[in-house]
Amino acid sequence: MVEEILAFNEQFVEKKGYEKFITNKYPDKKLAILSCMDTRLTELLPAALGLKNGDAKIIKNAGAVISHPFGSVIRSLLVAIYELGVEEVLVIAHSDCGAHHMDSEEIIGRMLARGIREETIDMIRYCGIDFRSWLGGFDDTAESVKGTVDSIIHHPLIPGDIKVHGLIIDSLTGKLTRVV
Repeated sequence: MVEEILAFNEQFVEKKGYEKFITNKYPDKKLAILSCMDTRLTELLPAALGLKNGDAKIIKNAGAVISHPFGSVIRSLLVAIYELGVEEVLVIAHSDCGAHHMDSEEIIGRMLARGIREETIDMIRYCGIDFRSWLGGFDDTAESVKGTVDSIIHHPLIPGDIKVHGLIIDSLTGKLTRVV
């Protein structure tokens, strides 16, 4: 697969395909979006929001959740706010999410089946990682969005003037529903 990508990339650069994407590092709309990594949202999400390249910082992960108060999502939001001028955050989950009803014990079972040693799992648990909260999913998408929005609003390093909104996007039609 990587050879195909590199071959395409060579032609892309040679034909100056990048020119229509040129912008700077500052989001034009002063907006950051936390959304799911679902492949259906790659083009649908910005299109449904009317965004073009350069409008927003988009942070993607499984389920559009904050799994740790000082993890990479909060770090990215802090950089977006303090270094890149973001003033508003959208948390956008979606319908039919793969993280919905995810079971951490099932994932651990798949890890073991793929060669991860039980001792490694035990050591990670011993170090304080709660697999249930870290790898577990959620039962209610709207409640998950509310929890994530709440985590951002009440984070001690997020300034109080940052507007935070919660939405759910239909992964087929792109229709947005306000949650928070």
